[in-house]
Amino acid sequence: MSDNSQYMVTEPSEQSEVAAICLLAGKIMLQSGAETYRVEDTMKRMAAALGLPHSHSYVVPTGIFFSVDAVEPAKLIRISERTTDLDKVSEVNDVSRRIGQGQLTAKEANNLLIEIEGKPSGYTFAVQLGAAALSSSCFTIMFGGSWGDFIPALICGGIGYASVILFHRWVRVKFFAEFTASFVIAMLAFFLVYAGVGFERDKIIIGSVMPLVPGLLITNAVRDLMAGHLVSGLSKGAEAFLTAFAIGTGVAVVITLLL
Repeated sequence: MSDNSQYMVTEPSEQSEVAAICLLAGKIMLQSGAETYRVEDTMKRMAAALGLPHSHSYVVPTGIFFSVDAVEPAKLIRISERTTDLDKVSEVNDVSRRIGQGQLTAKEANNLLIEIEGKPSGYTFAVQLGAAALSSSCFTIMFGGSWGDFIPALICGGIGYASVILFHRWVRVKFFAEFTASFVIAMLAFFLVYAGVGFERDKIIIGSVMPLVPGLLITNAVRDLMAGHLVSGLSKGAEAFLTAFAIGTGVAVVITLLL
């Protein structure tokens, strides 16, 4: 394999190929929960290693702009779905490092990125559901709940997490899916305590909604702000705020209706 960092891309077709590779890498990372500055840095390093040292990229949570120089028109990719899959972020970073070390050609890198994009999530729905249910129970105990609340929190957390995934498939607005899931969790907690299965409904509710809390989103918002990406940081912070507001509103509605 040749050392790709030793040549300059001059043909328009080659520039377009490199731009497409960089955009695909950025798209995978942004959709998988990577920070804005990390996406921009990875795209810039890949472009430089593939012969475009003067590329420019501008990344926001809903789109990526990329230009190979000041003359060619910028290219755009729209990002509509974002999730958390740090395994894909790590794999794209690995491809970027291998390109920088001259271990991959542009075609080989493109094929690897297409393979990474098409990979399903590393965790099945059942595994995610089980992890959410178990973590809900553990959070309930951590927040001062009794062991008698362990099983109710397990049930509420599992059903609540399943609800947010299913409702998000039916209604593409995340706010309503999260609102509905927290509403379901609070209703189940009230019902279980009323039936004598649980004891402290507040601890059950708090523990069960924790898997819905946008922890990664808040972390990325702070990191983007610290890195100087104000637009991305503020927009991610606003998204995190809306998620927290939806969770709180769903619980508050149930409390208002039943107390």
